Amino acid sequence: MTLPESSNRPGVSRRKLLRALAGGSAAAVLAGCQGPTDGGDSGGQTGADSGGGGSDGESGGSRLRLAQAKSPVEFDPVVLNDVPSLEVAMMIFDPLYAYHEDGTELVPEVAAEMPTIERDGQRWIVPLNTDVTFHNGNTVTAEDVKHTFLAPVEEETENAGEVNMIDSITAVDEETVQFDLKYQFGAFKYYTNRNIVPKSVRTEDREAFNKEDPVGSGPFTLENWTEGESVVLSRWDDYWGEPMPNLSTLEFVPVEEPTTRITTLKNGKNDVVKNIPPKSWGTVEGMDSASIESALGMSYFYLAFNCNEGPTADPEVREAIDYAFSMQTAVERFVEPSGVRAVSPIPKTLAEAWDFPQDDWADITHEQDIDQAKSMLDDNDNVPDDWQPRIIVPPDEKREQIGTSVANGLSEAGYDASVQRLDWGAFLDQYVSGSADDYNMFTLGWSGSPDPDTFMYFLFAQEQIGVTNGTYYRNDEVDSAIMNARQETDRETRRELYISAVETLMQDRPHIPSYTLKNSFGVRDRVQDFTAHPIDQFSLVSDFNNVSVQ
Repeated sequence: MTLPESSNRPGVSRRKLLRALAGGSAAAVLAGCQGPTDGGDSGGQTGADSGGGGSDGESGGSRLRLAQAKSPVEFDPVVLNDVPSLEVAMMIFDPLYAYHEDGTELVPEVAAEMPTIERDGQRWIVPLNTDVTFHNGNTVTAEDVKHTFLAPVEEETENAGEVNMIDSITAVDEETVQFDLKYQFGAFKYYTNRNIVPKSVRTEDREAFNKEDPVGSGPFTLENWTEGESVVLSRWDDYWGEPMPNLSTLEFVPVEEPTTRITTLKNGKNDVVKNIPPKSWGTVEGMDSASIESALGMSYFYLAFNCNEGPTADPEVREAIDYAFSMQTAVERFVEPSGVRAVSPIPKTLAEAWDFPQDDWADITHEQDIDQAKSMLDDNDNVPDDWQPRIIVPPDEKREQIGTSVANGLSEAGYDASVQRLDWGAFLDQYVSGSADDYNMFTLGWSGSPDPDTFMYFLFAQEQIGVTNGTYYRNDEVDSAIMNARQETDRETRRELYISAVETLMQDRPHIPSYTLKNSFGVRDRVQDFTAHPIDQFSLVSDFNNVSVQ
């Protein structure tokens, strides 16, 4: 979800923020898109009218039924940017490089080995695994990889920003791909986690490829899809990789209402359910026939301010609102144990890996002090006496409760704040408008890769304003630090640039960090070897696990 740096500026989808729970066809998820979402708490398809998984009668095979938070809408990795679609596509396609078990490093998948890096980081040469074949029997070639990485920009797709640092790609031969970048880009390796598509099949009929017959090299093929009801995948028995899946059939079923998902887990209608809400955590832990698998995700949820128009364009007003409520209390009440408090835009796991000064950043956020908030707001000429702050939130209970906590604090300070819950379409249109008539504040989330760039660039770079940066925050020093870090390969230099940028961001408060979610799953005891992963959504077949059903 980014804009290219050239004059060619294809749009980037705000839907990518639905990825806020991580994982992505590329580095920044959507969100941008992981969040990212847990499906909200509104009603939806239950997908619970048939029995659960179990043996399907095939020799050595079994069926696994998985409850998603929403229904997929498409399957082409070049264009998709929502979490449910990604969850299915990951089973159909293989990436150039895949995430290791710990979620911090990449390992070769379609690639034969790690890349050779030349020209001070501007040239990446990738040898391909000659054993990799697509479902149609064709070997994956350098032209397929080239098409996969160039198509998002050439077709002006919503994922262009994930590859816009590439200047050119050369198919050196059928088994070797050469990437030449526009500049030294320290985070590029995490942008190689793209699922590879067959050029000839996709370009012949892109719509059919996306909706009817996606051809990949992954362990499963699409058998049937009824949008809003279910997706059925079948094991590809000629799968090139190892291990061969234990499961013969996967059925993905959308169950939007979180408590209903938990019910389908308890009654056995679904074997695995995604995103355990805080209120249901203890319920699942107490089940005799199921348990929770979780891993702290690479996500960041936050309260954001309109820095373009209205009272919140003034940083002193934003600081006053920080005094008006306690984010710590809100997270403890409405998010834990499904998540942990965030103290910066850099998720905890990533911040620890980079040795960022989290304690220093945490000290910048204020504890609640209503008197101080009231005094600062009342004395500020940019705040009308009858100001009625407007907070918009997506259809998600946790984010709505964060917004309500802010509104309650402002009400105590003498300002009649309102929280408006919007459906995703309306929300994603409004939060990037920059208009004070649409919002003074909003709550949202983002999911990225194990590199700070995938958070700092998409959320705070000035060239992302109105795209994935709905705050319209402008600070030339911060922007320069972000862009310089993007074009730097030395890790320590990048670290210092990010430290400087984050410290200023925390003081200026375009965001108040809220929480990082755990990637959590309710899993029936009959499911064996299921592993929660920090980034990948459903880890079913990998070099570290191979799920089966008893």
